[in-house]
Amino acid sequence: MSLEGKKIWIDIEEPKTGIMFHPLIEKFRAEGVELLITARDFDSTFNILDSLAIKYQKIGRHGGERLEEKLKAYIERLNDLFPIVNQFKPDYFVTFSSIEGARISYGLRIPSIGYNDEPRNAPVCKLIFPFLDKIITPKCVPKECYIKLHADPEKIIQYNGIDEIGWLVHYTPNESSIKEYNLTKGKYILVRSEPAFASYFIDELKPEETLISKFLPSIIEQFPDFKYIILLRSKEQEDFIRHHFHDMKLSNDNILITRFMPNIVDLCFFSALVISGGGTIVRESSLLGVPSIEFFPGDTAPQEHFLMINGFPLEHIKKAEEISKRSIEILSDNLTERKFDNSFKKRLQDFDDPNEICFNIVKENLINRKN
Repeated sequence: MSLEGKKIWIDIEEPKTGIMFHPLIEKFRAEGVELLITARDFDSTFNILDSLAIKYQKIGRHGGERLEEKLKAYIERLNDLFPIVNQFKPDYFVTFSSIEGARISYGLRIPSIGYNDEPRNAPVCKLIFPFLDKIITPKCVPKECYIKLHADPEKIIQYNGIDEIGWLVHYTPNESSIKEYNLTKGKYILVRSEPAFASYFIDELKPEETLISKFLPSIIEQFPDFKYIILLRSKEQEDFIRHHFHDMKLSNDNILITRFMPNIVDLCFFSALVISGGGTIVRESSLLGVPSIEFFPGDTAPQEHFLMINGFPLEHIKKAEEISKRSIEILSDNLTERKFDNSFKKRLQDFDDPNEICFNIVKENLINRKN
């Protein structure tokens, strides 16, 4: 039985959500669902949605590093979203961690479901968990982490896997994506900065700071013929890195500094090494079999432990000099050449797809309501 005539509202508040929900959006469209997709201006969210040809409405912005601005941005976005959603009258609401969406869906009595793999982001979790009807979480993250942040244990749906599997299980490598940037597979490094504007980073880093300035120069010195893609999260970080490299007289034609590049999964897949201050990209790359180093300054997340336990090539290293040393070791090891094929998919099929779980829950709920 299809969902022809049903309406679903999806709110996309960060880059990861846009990538993750792409397969889910396609599944809903195939069922004849009418979709309202709204998105917040944060990092590369709009760029990603545009590159995926997803039609959406731009509503609101991220509040930045100051708590007052975060609250102001929340109030403004809530006010802008309400009339649009109220007029659309959705039958269901799907989100990752939209605070505004959770509050509106609760206030309008719209059944809701959300994903969450980041209880470290306690302020956001506390604001959304009480309002959502269902919460999909990785089994590797203990339920207690969610319950102490006001999640009803009866609402939590656990699955065997991590969020990134939700889109990588559908992924097929496309080498033409990297040829557009004159990249050669296995001959470049992808580096991603820390999410300095996130609420759980406010007391850890200044918004413009990134550890990349401390560990990358020595790697470039050892491997000057490699290409380096430095993917930053904000203009402040970009300015910081450009000025820092300029002061060091580090001007290399093989260095590309940017805040967005399309086809990021292809960039991960064909790289020699991925180094990131946030979890999503290194989880993607390690699931694809790419050597990956995370330099997030906090504790190793349960998802990273899950990957390591299951034999995926991920390491968590916090000190700059150790990141440089380990990166040089990885790049110097030419004993085995990684295969750039689809063999990674077989491993992913051993785990659950969170998008499939979400789709089935929403479909069953809407069919039962219709009957």
